[in-house]
Amino acid sequence: MQSALLIRLHPRGPWRYGPADGAHDSVDLLYRSDRLFSAVTLALAKLGFLDEWLRATARSAAPAVAFSSLFPFQAETLFAIPPAAVWPPPAAQVTAPNPVFLAKIRWSTVSFVPLPVIDALLTGGSILADQWLPDPESGCLLRRDRPSTSPLRMVMRRSAAVDRLSHVAPAATGIAGVEFEGDAGLWTLVRFADEAAESAWQERIRAAFRLLADTGFGGRRTSGWGQAAEPEFERGSWPALILPKSARLASDSQPVSRYWLLSLYVPAAGDAIDWSGGDYRIVTRAGRVENGVTSGAEKKSLRMIAEGSVLVAAAQPVGLAIDVAPENFEHPVYRSGLALALKLPEPAETEPRGVSADNEIEPCEPPAQTNQPATETGQPAETEPRGLSADNASPEADNEAPESQPPADEHPETDNAI
Repeated sequence: MQSALLIRLHPRGPWRYGPADGAHDSVDLLYRSDRLFSAVTLALAKLGFLDEWLRATARSAAPAVAFSSLFPFQAETLFAIPPAAVWPPPAAQVTAPNPVFLAKIRWSTVSFVPLPVIDALLTGGSILADQWLPDPESGCLLRRDRPSTSPLRMVMRRSAAVDRLSHVAPAATGIAGVEFEGDAGLWTLVRFADEAAESAWQERIRAAFRLLADTGFGGRRTSGWGQAAEPEFERGSWPALILPKSARLASDSQPVSRYWLLSLYVPAAGDAIDWSGGDYRIVTRAGRVENGVTSGAEKKSLRMIAEGSVLVAAAQPVGLAIDVAPENFEHPVYRSGLALALKLPEPAETEPRGVSADNEIEPCEPPAQTNQPATETGQPAETEPRGLSADNASPEADNEAPESQPPADEHPETDNAI
């Protein structure tokens, strides 16, 4: 049985994880797994483990560790991008004492759903529409009967440099960031391939996250952005740590299964994906290298399968890290497409009976699946990436690895070096 490490980060101030186009007036939907892998790689390089880490992950056909993207949480509630196979929830899995709520709630506007609700839908439960409310600021699905503020929101911060001699200040410039409520933050999951991988890397990864909490994640770190309080760690079995009910129903006897991606993903040669099935989206990741010497060199763009996608495969997808360094660059620049994929239980064919907001699950009709069309080459058809606009939230820069060593990939900003 594989083990996992759940990590909660409590931000001390604003964070910036901006869009791939580098626009200063927007931020990404979330801090993605490729950026997180890069940040951890940078931290492990400072701790003296870079070569060993890259051999165990980016350069390995069987990676020892996989990360999810960073998702929001509020108090004890963990949110995630739901599986495309069950969201928006099928009509058979939505009930309400007052039919008005069935028409009023726009489920498609929700980006992040509480994990207990996802667990309920995956195991045949239904959702009571009158007990939930989409939050327009954060994109989270919140409890209607529990007054609370948005877990996070996009803000614009303005600044202007003042000339020391003339005392003249140019026009102020603005940059977008994400601010969190006091009881909110971001969480990620680290899955270990086996006991040997956990023994070798668990304590090192804990140390890396403690270092990153002090030095910062993402952009504007030289201005104090991206910092967090002491991380909280919770160890458990995978996937029961986050979806206990679904974990009990998942079966190894199925020749082909559905897998829910909690990370970005690049298919490896040995991943037997049925591209004619499933439901998936494509995002394009790009950026510029920033290593202190050749900063600004444009990295190769890469199309990746987005978080929340559901893939049909004969075995758990593995993924791989791609070298996206510019032509004739002095060292590799890795972008992580290592998959953190969770096997979904097969839908139960039973009568729908409903579940309250407290997530007491009752069986119901199986959710309908929607197949994403494939291109003529057999690859998934490209769609628009899920992201927030400047009006609520959208990707951006992250941490760079040292110049003297092959860095992991990220989305840097001009002031993003530690």
